[in-house]
Amino acid sequence: MVRRANGRRIAYVTAAALLSATVASGSPAKAAGDAARGEVLYQGCEDCHSIEKNDVGPMHKGVVGRPSGIVPGYNYSPAMRNAKIVWTEENLDKWLTNPQQFIPGTKMFYEVKNPQDRADLIAFLKERAH
Repeated sequence: MVRRANGRRIAYVTAAALLSATVASGSPAKAAGDAARGEVLYQGCEDCHSIEKNDVGPMHKGVVGRPSGIVPGYNYSPAMRNAKIVWTEENLDKWLTNPQQFIPGTKMFYEVKNPQDRADLIAFLKERAH
């Protein structure tokens, strides 16, 4: 929005406009996540994952704060076994954005492009998968 004050043009940018630009850019999830919505979104992850047991992918119980590639009984790719990262909220966001780019050679291929969806999934994992 542009307004004139004392003959000068002054531009105003609303918080909503900034938020829209951020979301549209596909930037990392910075918004507060909604764990309840994340639980609903997690149902799409259940084709490969479970909170309590290994499946096609490793279990997610305790994933937030856990080092990568260490869940007992899961056969990780060499890339994941050697990644040496900790699953922080920031790393989970990068992972969910593009797993193959974050850890080349990993088995995971599913991407979550929407930043709010990533934030909600991470909030669910943080709150309910501990």
